[in-house]
Amino acid sequence: DIIRGKDLYVDHEQGNNRLEAILKMIFQKIQDNDRKLENISLHELREYWWTLNRKEVWKAITCGATMNDLSSRNIKNSRTTFFNYNCGHHVKQDVPTNLDYVPQYLR
Repeated sequence: DIIRGKDLYVDHEQGNNRLEAILKMIFQKIQDNDRKLENISLHELREYWWTLNRKEVWKAITCGATMNDLSSRNIKNSRTTFFNYNCGHHVKQDVPTNLDYVPQYLR
């Protein structure tokens, strides 16, 4: 969400505003170094970068996870546990994207 500019809390905390400014600077440098990207908006550039780098970011986030790690979520005061075979570096298919466009507060 932060990379794609969809973080709900960006405008609510000074630290997040600083992060947003740094991200804008980084994406501006990416755009400045690639002529093919000079005519697209910052929002489009962020989506483009995320699409290209999603798998590597997933690996970085889950680098300590093993195949035995579990994901869980609370549903109506009870805990549901399920296996997530995409944890760790054992991604045999695409990175899970089913929640990419679900608003953050609903996840």
